[in-house]
Amino acid sequence: MIKAGSIAKGMFILIKGDPYQVAEREFVNPGKGSAFVRLKLKNLKTGQVLKQVNKSQETLEDIEVNNKSFQFLYSDDSGYHFMDTETYEQIVVPKEGAEDRQYFLKEGEEYQLVLWENTPIEISLPYKMVFEVTEAEHAIKGDTVSGGSKPVTTETGLQVKVPLFIKKGDKILINTETKEYLERVNQ
Repeated sequence: MIKAGSIAKGMFILIKGDPYQVAEREFVNPGKGSAFVRLKLKNLKTGQVLKQVNKSQETLEDIEVNNKSFQFLYSDDSGYHFMDTETYEQIVVPKEGAEDRQYFLKEGEEYQLVLWENTPIEISLPYKMVFEVTEAEHAIKGDTVSGGSKPVTTETGLQVKVPLFIKKGDKILINTETKEYLERVNQ
């Protein structure tokens, strides 16, 4: 059990039998009354977002989770298929609740999976990832009416707005939380 005032972003808690991850946390100490915490929680089974307010002295049930490295193999209708790099055992992470992860999974790459009671509940992505641009419009010199950016598509199908100088075949660095372009990578 953990006091609501001690909860931090990224922690895992159990509410009504379902695992949740803290997406946002705001501590409020009003002039009158007791302090409270506003939480934005993501259900790791369904992907639904729950907003909850707790007094800072209330207790919530935190859960023990393990991080383990798995290699991404492929995805299909049943989910995302991963292989344990130590035992070669394969597991499937359901797409439900993790639909936004599909654009960041590359075949053969290793990812950290969050396991709760030996069941994968979350795919942890690095903060930044490099992708190759597979589709990009040609920029016309002097065309800065649209703010100097254009949409491109990466090797995984992710669509991102980038500066006009980015072309097909370039490698770009993407922020996985905001899905925004950071910089061009020279490799």
